[in-house]
This record gives sequence, C-alpha cells and structure tokens, in this order.
Amino acid sequence: MNCPKCGGMVADTAQFCTLCGSPVAAGGGQPGYAGGGQQPGGAGGQQPGYGGQPGYGAGGQQPRSGASGGGIHIDADGRGAGRGYKYEILHQPSFSLAVIQLAAEQSIQAESGAMVSMSANVELQSQMKGGVFGALKRAVGGESAFVSTFTARGGPGEVTLAPGSPGDIAALELNNQMFFVQASSYLAGDASLTVDTKWGGAKSFFGGEGLFVLQVHGTGLLLVSSFGAVHRKRLGPGERYIVDTGHLVAWEGSTQYTLRKAAAGFFQSMVSGEGIVAEFTGPGELLIQTRNLASLAGLLKPFFPSQSSGGGGFSFGS
Repeated sequence: MNCPKCGGMVADTAQFCTLCGSPVAAGGGQPGYAGGGQQPGGAGGQQPGYGGQPGYGAGGQQPRSGASGGGIHIDADGRGAGRGYKYEILHQPSFSLAVIQLAAEQSIQAESGAMVSMSANVELQSQMKGGVFGALKRAVGGESAFVSTFTARGGPGEVTLAPGSPGDIAALELNNQMFFVQASSYLAGDASLTVDTKWGGAKSFFGGEGLFVLQVHGTGLLLVSSFGAVHRKRLGPGERYIVDTGHLVAWEGSTQYTLRKAAAGFFQSMVSGEGIVAEFTGPGELLIQTRNLASLAGLLKPFFPSQSSGGGGFSFGS
C-alpha cells in the first residue's frame, strides 16, 4: 500500500512509513477504523453516538435493563439519539444550547419561546395543549398557556432551543419513568411524553414555587434547564437531604419530600435568608441548579429605578 502522506510504498502490515515516518493503517484505512476509513458504528461510516453506535438499538436508542429503570439517565458527553431524533447540548454550562436533529416527519415539543433557530423545512405549530382547562392550569402554574410543536416536513430538519436565562441544559432519557419538574425548568420533550400540571398542595405554595408542579411521564427525551450549572445528587435508601426550593430543577417521582422552615424558629429562618426548604428522603436522584434567579433579582433591585413616594419622578434604590 501507499503512504497517505508521501505516497511511498510500504508493507501492508507496516504501522509507519519507512520514508517519511508518518503513521499508516493496515488495510489502507485510518487507524482505528474499518477498511476504507469508515468510522466505527456500521456500514456507511455512521458516527458513534447515533443510529449505528455499538450498544444502541434501532434508531439509536440506548439499551435499557428492564421495562422501567430508576435513576436519572444523562449522556455524559451531552449527545444521544432516540426514535427519530438526535440531540447535542453545546456551550455548557453557562450558555447552553440544545441542537435537535429531526428525521423526516418527526416532532418535538417545547415551551413557548424556547426556539433559537430552525431549518426552513421545519413546521412550527403552537396550540393550547389539554384544551382551555389544560392551558389555564399551565398558565397558573407559571408556564405559557401554549405549547410549540416542531415537525420536520419532507426531510430531516434541525431545531435549536435555549432557556430564557443563562445556564445549563440537561438531557434526561426517561425509560417509563415519572419526574417532577419545576415549571420554569421545563424546556422541551419527546412528543410521546405526557406532561401535566399537577396540584402541588399547600406545601408547594408555601415553598414559593407556585401552586403547581409539572409531572412528566413516559419514555423519551426530556430537556430541563437551570439558572447556573446543573448539580446532580443521588440519595441512598433512607438518606435525608435538604435543598433550598429556589434551587430545585427536577426529581424522580418516587422520591419522598416535605417542605419545612430552614431553621427551628420562624425568626431564625427569616434572618438566615433561607426561609422554606425541601427535605428529600432517598432512594432517588435530584437535579439542583447552582444559582437562584430570585436571589439575583434581590441583588439587582437597588440598582433599578423605582417610583418615588412623592409621585411623578423616579428614585434609585430600594
């Protein structure tokens, strides 16, 4: 065979060219690839991580150990594939962008206003999911009353999505699982997932997270966003863990939790600046955001103009 750099003849079993010293691969391909320089993953040089990756089933789905799996499944490299789509999370963790590659006639649903860009052949439809009552529940729960559906028409298409605030995006692969998601953290999901707004009870109200939380159930991709980076916490059986309610992103539906004051007394809780916290009991996993948007708003408040008590003008400060 010939050296790919200088063109000199080298033995078929050689690893380096005897003339220029460049590395060569036996069989005329690149090192670590099949004959002809194809990338591993099957015929046609399919890229790893998608439809032809070893360990993935038809359509590039990750293998599952059973009918349903516990825990939070997140691809470490921010890439993955499912039924009719491939995804990649870029620019983590501060200004994350989700890039979704849709196969022809495949769809993904997203929160209204989440779109950054899309291919010209992608059709966007916005509708009130669940009818008027469902839209009302979504609006009261802090979401948009409308849901956006992106469908690739006539061929593959691309959609890019991002949250309104700077931060990270976590791609969760649900396997017949249920998760609770803070309303402001839901970004997008597989069209087959069931997303419902559930009454959170008084504990949700007093936790400062609104009267409703999102309940997401099914199998497929779920994209959640955070303000700041996403911190993952796994709890063992019986392990108790406390999280400020303003830092919650998502948690497994099977994980038990209660809300209480951060400190023993009401006054101590108020002066500590923590107020109400969520106490979780394992087993289970949580996703926590490293920054609190309400806390940032409090820090910035003195720098914004406010109406003076005398009327008419503006004064700076709180």
